[in-house]
Amino acid sequence: MRAWEIISGDGVDALHLAKRETPEPGPGQVRIRMHANSINYRDLTTIEDPVSRKLPFPTVPNSDGAGVVTAVGAGCSLKEGDRVTSCFFEDWTGGEISAAAMASALGGARQGVLAEEVVLPERGVVPTPDHLTDAEAATLPCAALTAWHALTLPRPVLAGETVLLLGTGGVSVFAQQFCAMMGVNTIVTSSSDAKLARMKELGAGEAINYRNTPDWDAAVLELTNGKGVDRVVEVGGPGTFDRSVNAVRVGGLVGLIGILTGVAGQASPTAIMRKSVTVRGIYVGSRDMFLDMNRAITTHGLKPVIDQTFDFDDARAAYHTMRGAGHFGKLVIEV
Repeated sequence: MRAWEIISGDGVDALHLAKRETPEPGPGQVRIRMHANSINYRDLTTIEDPVSRKLPFPTVPNSDGAGVVTAVGAGCSLKEGDRVTSCFFEDWTGGEISAAAMASALGGARQGVLAEEVVLPERGVVPTPDHLTDAEAATLPCAALTAWHALTLPRPVLAGETVLLLGTGGVSVFAQQFCAMMGVNTIVTSSSDAKLARMKELGAGEAINYRNTPDWDAAVLELTNGKGVDRVVEVGGPGTFDRSVNAVRVGGLVGLIGILTGVAGQASPTAIMRKSVTVRGIYVGSRDMFLDMNRAITTHGLKPVIDQTFDFDDARAAYHTMRGAGHFGKLVIEV
C-alpha cells in the first residue's frame, strides 16, 4: 500500500509517496481502508516545520480521515465493512485533557492517516454518520470538533445568545453551522466580502470586513448596543486576542483556538480581569465529545462545506491550496 511521508524539513514539495507493507491490526485495533482525508492548517504547518516539532522521519501527516474497516484485531466490537472516522487523539476518550492524551495526536506525535490503509485503536475511531459521505465525514475530527467544543463547554451556548466568529476558515464555518442549528446569533469577521456572503448563506447574522473596519471590536460593541458578545471563537491568536476580549461582554467567554496571526505578541490581562472574562484554551476534543457532536449532526442532517477535492496522487496541491487561503470550507484528499 502507499502512504505520503514527511521525510525532511523542506516543506510540501518534499513530501514523499512511499510504498509500505499493509499493516495488520493487533488486539484492540482495526485496519481501515482510507477513502478520504481532510487537511487542516495544523497539518500544513507540521509539514512545513517538522524539525521544531521534533517529528521523527518518516512521519505520515494528517489527523482527519474516514473509510471502511478491512480487518479487526482480537477483542474488537467493530467488524469488517463498518464505516468509521478517525479521532484526532487516539487516547483521549473522555473527561479532561491530559498530557498523555495530548501526546496521542495523529499526524504529529503519532503517525497520521494520509495512507491507503491505516491501523488505529478501536477507541481511536467513531462510527461515521450514515447521511455523510466519507469525504464529508473526513472533515469532522479536527475543525468540526474544535468548533463544537468551543460552543458547548464549559457550558453550552444558549439559543438567542450572540457568538463572534473570526474569519471563515474550517473551524469558523463549522461554528456558524452549529450556531444556526442551535438558534444562536453570530457576528462574523473576514477580509473577503465574498466569503462573508457565503457565511450569510449559512445563517450568519452580521458581517464585518476587517480590512474596511480595522476597529472591528468597536463595531461589534456597536452591533450589540455596547454589551458585547456572549462568546468568541478566537482563531487569530496574538494579533486579534485583545480585540476579542474587548468585544466580549462582562462575564463572557473567549475560546482560544488558533494562532493564524502568528505566535509572537503580547496580550493585556487588565481587560480580562476587569470584565471577569473566561479565557479557555481549546485543543480539539475527546472521543465522547465527537460522539455527542455526531448525534447532533445526524439529528439535524448537517452537511459539511467542502470547497475542493484532490486526488491522492496530487496531495501536495491540497497543501499549497491551504497555504493560498482562498478556499471556503474544507479541502479534501480522496484516497
